[in-house]
Amino acid sequence: MKKVLFLLVISFFGGFLNASSLYEKLINKETISVGTEGIYPPFTYHNKEGKLTGYDVEVARELAKELGVKIKFHETSWDIMLTGLKSGRFDMVANQVSLTTKKRQAAFDKSLPYSYSGTIMLVRKDENRIKDIKDIKGLRAANTLSSTYGEIAFKYDAQIVSVDSMA
Repeated sequence: MKKVLFLLVISFFGGFLNASSLYEKLINKETISVGTEGIYPPFTYHNKEGKLTGYDVEVARELAKELGVKIKFHETSWDIMLTGLKSGRFDMVANQVSLTTKKRQAAFDKSLPYSYSGTIMLVRKDENRIKDIKDIKGLRAANTLSSTYGEIAFKYDAQIVSVDSMA
């Protein structure tokens, strides 16, 4: 486990453009601040006891443990999460983030990927108009506006219906 965690820390900080200063910033803090939704299972959600957990949450906890710092999670909506990171409200976010636009890639540092997930399009069983992603043009698609999926729907000219979360 130590080797895996060490590799995770190396990949996390090795992927940052300004790694040494970020690393120093984080290890010199008593507590690191992490933004997450808390409503996106299995990555960030509350278990039966109400405790925040999930794959991304536990990765962040292990990272903080390895760095020797405490961790404080701040639950927020997806649309506000990256703004909170950019403004310094959060030191990092843990919420299956993909930097899909050039604007986001220029604005944020990122770790090397530590998980991979695929994307599918769900439609009602009786929906016959949609066979391909291009078929969503002009149709309504429920998305958080700034999500990766919202960007995809926008790219294919869907009519985006804004929702607070996809949970």
